[in-house]
Amino acid sequence: MSSCNHDCGTCSQNCSDRTQPESFLIQPHKESSIKKIIGVVSGKGGVGKSLVTSMLATAMQRKGYQAAVLDADITGPSMTKVFGITSKAEGTNDAIYPAITDTGIEVISVNMLLETDETPVIWRGPVIAGMVKQFYTDVVWKDVDFMFVDMPPGTGDVPLTIFQSLPLDGIVIVTSPQELVSMVVTKAINMAKMMNVNVLGLIENMSYVQCDECDHKMYVFGESHISEIAKEHDLEVLAQLPLDPTIAALCDAGNIESVDGRNLEKAIQKIEGLL
Repeated sequence: MSSCNHDCGTCSQNCSDRTQPESFLIQPHKESSIKKIIGVVSGKGGVGKSLVTSMLATAMQRKGYQAAVLDADITGPSMTKVFGITSKAEGTNDAIYPAITDTGIEVISVNMLLETDETPVIWRGPVIAGMVKQFYTDVVWKDVDFMFVDMPPGTGDVPLTIFQSLPLDGIVIVTSPQELVSMVVTKAINMAKMMNVNVLGLIENMSYVQCDECDHKMYVFGESHISEIAKEHDLEVLAQLPLDPTIAALCDAGNIESVDGRNLEKAIQKIEGLL
């Protein structure tokens, strides 16, 4: 083409001169301002990915940054519960506005669009992926320093859509100490590599239980192998979080912003370094 600038990544034409794959990146709402986007990923469900997402957002907000959470786990949303959000999303003809938590974190979740929190989302994959895109393109995200995207587990439609459509600055992979974790973590790492997405590091949840009286650590799910997995893939272990009933109670009460997050300091420093 005579007008070609040879930047195939920003061009939608399917011409014979194309040397780079077509870009699937989508643009945020015209009134949005988002500096950095971090995906929170897990190879399997039930490892505490949503907990880590909410704790990271809380920690960054506490440090003076503007944090946001895009709840992309459409069929298993939990952000309204852990942040104690009971309001529905508000909007206009051309914009949707996120909920604002007690400490100022911006949050959007499908529960804010449903009749009740118990209403199931019985949608096929393309519809779910389309909803995730709308959470990015139609929601007005104001002056966000760090957006955390809580992804559904696995390597299916939604993680693929996010990897292709959102300009991710990196992902954090959340895991647990069970023996089969090595396989599922490797799947998540390999998917990120195939999609050219930067893996910031690993966070192990439910790593141990700590005795209140003697500080002894009990490894109820077996000894951790997270260091070996990280070394094998040349990654960092960003945190090993305990199994803590106090944190579980705060989540149930919608009080996640009360958690101090001291165990996430290394992860926080890693994410801060993206700015």
